[in-house]
This record gives sequence, structure tokens and C-alpha cells, in this order.
Amino acid sequence: MTAPTPGPTSHHDPTTEHHRYVIIGAGPAGIQLSYYLQQAGCDYVTLERAPAPAEFFRHFPRHRRLISLNKVHTTSTDPEIRLRWDWNSLLHEPADLPFAKYSSEYFPHADDMVRYLTDFQRYHQLAVRFDTPAHRIERLDDGFLVHTPDRVLHCHCLIVATGWGRPNIPDIRGIEHATGYEDMHTDPAHYAGQRVLILGKGNSAFETASAILGHAAMIHLASPRPLRLAWNTKHPGDVRGHHGAVLDSYQFKTLHSVLDCVIDEIRPIDNRYQVHLTYTHADGETAVMDYETVLRCTGFTMDTSPFDPTCRPDMIPNGRMPTTTGDWQSTNIDGLYFAGTLAQDRDLKKASSAFIDGFRYNLRTLTALLRERYDGVPLPHTLVDPDPDTLTTLVLDRINWSSALWTQFEFLCDALVVDPHGQLRHYTDLPEDHVRARFHDHPHYYTVSLRWGRDDYGDVFAIERHPQPDRAAESAFIHPVIRRYHGDTLVDELHLLEDLLAEWRRPDRHVTPLRDYFTRELHRDR
Repeated sequence: MTAPTPGPTSHHDPTTEHHRYVIIGAGPAGIQLSYYLQQAGCDYVTLERAPAPAEFFRHFPRHRRLISLNKVHTTSTDPEIRLRWDWNSLLHEPADLPFAKYSSEYFPHADDMVRYLTDFQRYHQLAVRFDTPAHRIERLDDGFLVHTPDRVLHCHCLIVATGWGRPNIPDIRGIEHATGYEDMHTDPAHYAGQRVLILGKGNSAFETASAILGHAAMIHLASPRPLRLAWNTKHPGDVRGHHGAVLDSYQFKTLHSVLDCVIDEIRPIDNRYQVHLTYTHADGETAVMDYETVLRCTGFTMDTSPFDPTCRPDMIPNGRMPTTTGDWQSTNIDGLYFAGTLAQDRDLKKASSAFIDGFRYNLRTLTALLRERYDGVPLPHTLVDPDPDTLTTLVLDRINWSSALWTQFEFLCDALVVDPHGQLRHYTDLPEDHVRARFHDHPHYYTVSLRWGRDDYGDVFAIERHPQPDRAAESAFIHPVIRRYHGDTLVDELHLLEDLLAEWRRPDRHVTPLRDYFTRELHRDR
């Protein structure tokens, strides 16, 4: 890994405060990581610019309903399994402070999240310093200097968990005439009788459209690309079904519309806005539309202004978030890590790394990787007998129980590594790309994960199923996949049949195929 030329080797100012780890941000990611580092006895401090935790949730979402599910009533009493449908709780042992104590609503109020995170920080007495913004971050040979208003902190490892720092403003002529999501009126009556253009087709756009649907005379949601429906993509950040009334209105000829178009210009004319647009799928057709209000709901982006040129992280092509390696480290700045919603580039629009229910597991794994590097603590694993019966039981127990593999499907996995002496090491909840990089010189290892069928189904509610074990690879619902690697090469994989209740223990469909697979693979030439 290469980095820009650093500054001095170390900082000897006696007023500088030294720590092994500094976390910036006390939202859910910063609080969760603080908990893990504190439980491990690590030398850390967390800096938060606001006077209390959860600053983002004090303002967003604007209409105050979360899209993270809070399924309080389940058929299981096992706390780990219940986490599969609890998208808001942070992980801690014992799990005596679940989010369900704060709300029983399926889509909770954002204020409940604020109360929960505030209490979590106090309950665990986490080392968070409030009213302490990180104004400037400087790179050294032996770490970083973090400049705050009243002191300078030196750390070997810096983890940025600030979340979105500022709105994402598209490059559109006249965009300054649009009202941002962060500033818009939230009283639906404000839009009564108006023609409203909403820039964007994500959840903030649909949240806004749903809120004003019964008041505005006409609502258009516009962006160049077609909207992505979560029931097609399986990604919880895409447009969710509870916004269906907006889509109904589009189909039922109410003049509310979802437009695939490029906005060329927003021009104020008298008491309205004249918007010039070019349709995406209409042979270059253009149009000029009149609106009383234009709302910008185009998401957020990372604020990189605190970073000196010595440690400015590389960003993904649209510039909204940093690029990271297999351990959530910056691709170009050694020792700089990202946590929470900023650390989603590797499973962007796939698993749940952008959300609490996903990154809470990522951060548990990140803690283990940080302790391995900075504290000399080996990455946890267990030794397992490499025989088919033992491995079959182990794998089925994990996939039927783990909430991490369930939530972080196609991203986190278990690794079963066979060493040259025939011993087998079992690692849990590692990113699959990290496993492949870590064990690239090993001739024989497996990954165990849950995956969706990825065929392009014309109607996701009318999928033809084939419930035969030898056709398990055609499963459309989430199901277990075991892969064998030789180095970085995928040698073979086994799919186990989907199950309506996500219980993979049937002898004919799951146990026997998995045992037969391990019997065959373990005896292959290594």
C-alpha cells in the first residue's frame, strides 16, 4: 500500500495526547466500535463534534420514519436469531439493551433511535468526547495527528465513522434554485396545490413524495436511471415497498410521475421554475416543464475537508465515499480505516454495510483485525476435525443460527482452512474478499455464506421453483453456498436448497448433499 509523503516521524509536543486508536464520530458506527474496543481493553478515544450521540438521526430522515425494520415479535426466543429481523440494535453482551425496548413499531420513529444510541453510550460508559470536532487530520510516519479546538491527539490508527458529512449536489445548471432535502418544509400542507419536482429516486425522494402525496397537485420524481425496487434487487437501501402508493399514483394516471431524464437546467420564471429536461429512453426527446417547487433529494456525500493533502483518501468514481481494502482500510493511506455507512464500497448496493444491521457485524470483525495488527492478538479461530460429519454439523449449525451471515449475505462468510498437516481452522464472519486475499497461498479452503439467486426474474412474486437437491443452484431465495478455493481460484461450489422458514436441516435436501460434498472434496488431491 502506498501513501503520500508523510510529515514528521512523531510528535514530541508534551501537550499532545497519545492513543492507540482514535475514532471520529459518535453515530451508531462510532458507538458500536467504541464498545468493541472498550470490551477488548484497547486504548481508544472517540471524538464527536455534536453535544450528544446520533446527531444525524436528530435531523434525518426528515419525515422521521426509519426504513430499518423493527420486528419485535418472532417465532424464535434465541437472541442471535432474533437479530436477523432487528435492524436497529447494536451488538453487546449480554444483550440487555435491545432497540425493542424503545419502540414496538415496525418502522420506528427516528427519535427512538436518538434515545437508544444516547442510552447505549451512557450505559456502557464509552469514552466519547462531545463538542470535539476534528478540524484537521495530519499524517505522520507513526500515525496521525488529529487537531481539535482545545488539543491535538496523536494515534497509530485512525478510524473515521462520521457518516455523511454534507449533501450531494448534482452538477445541474440552476441547481441553486432547488431546495435541499436538509432544508425543505416537512409540513405537507406547504405543498398544497403545487406542482413539485423531486430530483432523485432513492428513499429520501420517495419518503418526501409519500409525505406530500395527498397535498401536491402534481409530483414528478426525476433522475437519469430507472428506479431500483428493493424487492427486485434484495438491497434494503433501494426503494421499499411501503412507498407503493407513489408508484400506484403513477400507474393510475393521477399525473404523479416517475421520470427517467436528465435535468438540463432549472430556471426561475416569475413565481415558478421552468425546468428543461431530456428524457433518457425517448430518442432524445426534450421537454420544458413548470413547477412551483423543486426539491433536491439526491443523497449525501463524505466531507473530506478535514484531511490534509498528506492523508486525503482516494474516493470511488462519484466521489461520495472512500475506497477501502479487504479490512476496511483506505486504499491509499496506511492506518486510516472507515466504519459504518462510509465503509460500503465493497458491497455497494448489495449487502447491508451501509446500515446498522450490516455494519454492526463488520465492526466486530474490524475490531479483531485491528487488534491483530496493532495489539498482536491473533485472529480468533477454532480447530476442527476435518471429517465430513463434523464439518456438516458445523456448517449447518452456523447457517441456521448466525445473524451475521444472514444479514451480510454475499459479503461476510465463514472460512474453513485446511493446512498442509491436515488440520482445519474455522474463522467466522470475515469478508469473502479478505478471505481470498488472506489465504491466497493456501491450496485448500472453503467459504460458507448465504446468497440469493441472481437470475433476472420477470416477476419476483411468480418464480418457478425446482425443489430438487441437484437443482439447488437455481434457488431464488436466500440459501447456503459452500465454495472451495485453491489459492484465489474457485474450484467448486455447492448450493443447498432454499427453505421458506430458512431452516436448512432436512436430511434429503441439506444434510446428505453437504456431507457428500465434504466427503468428495476433502479427499481430493491437494
